[in-house]
Amino acid sequence: MIKRLHICQSLFGLIVGSVLASVSANAQETLKLPKLVLPSANSYAPSTPATTAVPTKMRELTLAAKLSESDDLLQEGLVWRIFKPDPNDDGKLPLIATATGGTTRFALEPGSYLVHAAFGRAGITKRISITTDNREEILVLDAGGLQLSAVLSGGVRIPRNKLRFSIYSGDEQTDGERALILPDAKPEDIIRLNSGTYHIVSNYGSENAIIRADLRVEAGKLTEATVEHKAAELTMKLVREAGGEALADTAWSVINPSGEVIKESVGAFASMVLAEGDYTVIAKNRDKLYQRDFTVVAGKNQDVEVLVNQQQAVTPQASPAGG
Repeated sequence: MIKRLHICQSLFGLIVGSVLASVSANAQETLKLPKLVLPSANSYAPSTPATTAVPTKMRELTLAAKLSESDDLLQEGLVWRIFKPDPNDDGKLPLIATATGGTTRFALEPGSYLVHAAFGRAGITKRISITTDNREEILVLDAGGLQLSAVLSGGVRIPRNKLRFSIYSGDEQTDGERALILPDAKPEDIIRLNSGTYHIVSNYGSENAIIRADLRVEAGKLTEATVEHKAAELTMKLVREAGGEALADTAWSVINPSGEVIKESVGAFASMVLAEGDYTVIAKNRDKLYQRDFTVVAGKNQDVEVLVNQQQAVTPQASPAGG
């Protein structure tokens, strides 16, 4: 029995030793394998960049506009705004998209929207519904243009820097006033407006040379209007003799025949634009008053000299207390 056990142990040792020898030989062979070389990244085809696809539920809205039914589509100058029709808590409509130029496209989810197209001071708003299909919409602005200028008697152009136009609505409000649309329209500029009648106020200078007119703007057309101012530019100066040097620190008041003060200023010179008519100028220098009556002739610019030595100066009297 003991001999048989020794034989089994010997056989087991031979088997284990043979296995270990085989594993060692395989390990040596593995270490002798050639080094594995990986291909470079350049040897692969470049990857295609991922693209963000528009969700299938989005639809394309194409918008265009023209001044009138018979006009061509506008290619520039438009401002597009798209709003949701339901106001926020602050009462304002949510603005969800804008674009400028001519014809434009928006990707929108199905639903109802308010589309506003502005062309200068002209504009139109339309409710548009997006359903399951793309949509194209052409808006007719029903708008035209207005170009303003002004001249003096005889056709002499008035300098731009001395001329100003204000554009009001043609209809009066309940309080008798008109809604101001554009406060400072420059001469010769083309102002885009919805068709209709407008009240125009032209100011030459900043005093009383004012012309008013009602003008009609038609869709798809340019209305050109020229107003004529019957006025002139004047320069006042207080002198000791005709053609003499103006006295400094002089206070000026120009009064019309009804006693209304048209202009007040302080300085050696007082320059202004006045409508044609009769006026009185009062100059105050060193607590003494000097005055002169003069007439403004339309289109005739002139200097008005108030002579110290040719009239009796009046010393202002102090007013009683309380009146």
